[in-house]
Amino acid sequence: MADINPALNTPTDLSNTRSVADALNASLADCYALYLKTKNFHWHVSGPHFRDYHLLLDDQAAQILGVTDAIAERVRKTGNTTLRSIGDISRRQSIVDNDLDFVDAASMLAELREDNLKLVEGFRVVKDAADAARDNATSGIVDDWTDEAEERAWFLFEASRKG
Repeated sequence: MADINPALNTPTDLSNTRSVADALNASLADCYALYLKTKNFHWHVSGPHFRDYHLLLDDQAAQILGVTDAIAERVRKTGNTTLRSIGDISRRQSIVDNDLDFVDAASMLAELREDNLKLVEGFRVVKDAADAARDNATSGIVDDWTDEAEERAWFLFEASRKG
């Protein structure tokens, strides 16, 4: 991240939060990538479980989008700046886009399950960085985000089980 414009220099008693902000911004980019992929699959799911999967993916997308503002605001509260564009997101995301013309429902659920677990990995990086910076607010709130992503992965796993 570049130096912060003085007009955006949020007062904080925290120091050494650049690593926290970098980890938060990476997770934020992944949230946006996962949100769009989840909505893409929501729009294009088909098959005998259409209604259930369509509703599940819509609920999950809303939950993912809901956390984005909290992540960005946490970055700002630590005296840093956050994402500025789709290009910024694409440079930072680790969750891979899916631009295929057709993805079967089972593959959608499996891919989103793995992506949510990847998001959990990113949240663990945030947690470690926050703990190292003695940023207990970020350390505490990331636990909720982790739990939500783990729950989404669990629901996707259970929805895709046969039998």
